[in-house]
Amino acid sequence: MPDGRRTRVVILGTGFGGVYTADHLDGRVDPAKVEVILVGRDNFFLMTPLLFEAGSGDLEFRHAVNPVRPLLRHTRFYNATIEHVDLAAKEVHARSAAGDRYSLPYDHLVLAVGQITDKRRIPGAEHALTFKTIVDAITFRNHVIEAFERADAATDPAARARDLTFVVVGGGLVGVELCGEMSEFVDRLLRAYPRITRKEVRVVLLQRGPRLLPELNEKSGRYAEKRLTKSGVTVRTGTGVERIEPDRVHLPGGEEVEAATVILSAGLAPNPLVAGLDLPRTRDRVTTDGCMRVAGHPGVWAIGDCAAIPGPDGQPYPTLAQHALREAKQLAKNIAAVIDGKEPAPFVYQMLGTMAALGHYRGIASVKGITVRGFLAWWAWRTYYLFQTPGLGRKVRILLEWTVALFFRQDVVKIGLSDELGNPTPADGKPGPTKAPGEPTPATR
Repeated sequence: MPDGRRTRVVILGTGFGGVYTADHLDGRVDPAKVEVILVGRDNFFLMTPLLFEAGSGDLEFRHAVNPVRPLLRHTRFYNATIEHVDLAAKEVHARSAAGDRYSLPYDHLVLAVGQITDKRRIPGAEHALTFKTIVDAITFRNHVIEAFERADAATDPAARARDLTFVVVGGGLVGVELCGEMSEFVDRLLRAYPRITRKEVRVVLLQRGPRLLPELNEKSGRYAEKRLTKSGVTVRTGTGVERIEPDRVHLPGGEEVEAATVILSAGLAPNPLVAGLDLPRTRDRVTTDGCMRVAGHPGVWAIGDCAAIPGPDGQPYPTLAQHALREAKQLAKNIAAVIDGKEPAPFVYQMLGTMAALGHYRGIASVKGITVRGFLAWWAWRTYYLFQTPGLGRKVRILLEWTVALFFRQDVVKIGLSDELGNPTPADGKPGPTKAPGEPTPATR
């Protein structure tokens, strides 16, 4: 123990990498000798694969997240925003939603803060929705339902067509799964809007590359395109986006797609916290060795989407949840080994496969070189992520909700985020600006 005190491990981020590293360390180190601290803006971690179903209403929002504290035994948790990391002083500075500030010295630091949606590549990307957080899913659901409400009341055919056009930019796993879930969500919504026909609703998927799902093989990409097209999605491959405006998307050659809703799922950018640190980079991710150590910074480790961890072939592992889960277990072993004066071991993992849900009880899965499509792939997708969800109670709730969704219509309720006067209410609970009774409600469009 340094200076007779406990060795302190500070973990930043409550995603898969951060939470599971803390969980595995809990069972590997002596709490009398090692203090483990987890810091995160959210007091939950998100089962990101379930975000699509939460957005469409197949799953209650709370059941797509898991509370952090019940998973931790000895780890101390700070629910705070990480403001700065002083690598020279080996100290983390964080601030709670109420404004309380924390200074947390560390002996070992784990960067597990993930990445954010890349809005640098496309001019006007700030006008697009994103789909990475639970707030994004709520915003997406509200936005789609609001578009249907406007279209139902619209008298201008052009405005009605614009409100009923939804554009997804990016044909990777996120974009494809989002389009599949959206096409099913739209079909169910139409039951509550008899004045709107399915032919009026356009879901457009734009992919700059030559095919969908570059994470999978070409055959899988073709199948995904076929299924989405059959579900009513307009798929356009080899089509980039020049810029985005609030009510339209500009394509090469001067073509425009008028749409009140644009969702960006094309590429990732470094988390601002990591971007501000003087650390080695590989493709915008923190460069580590095979043991997940950051070169030139003893005691600093990186994991998950924010880390470029080389595999045996020298190429960084992909940014997938299945990798972060297993990286966390090895990282906990490595930190415990270094604390005990032993050598860490490299992370080695052979990917089991990749799966994607395509909506309408169909999916695509590539597992150990075997490609499975259709209902069986969709069932395997759901089963895998159900068992990855921590806690028996959470698993049972999810299973019950999925069963209920098979037999009953989804509702068309927007999740209200305003007070009784219609003023927006910040998520931290602090009151927003108020308006007097009788004043018009602020526009949400």
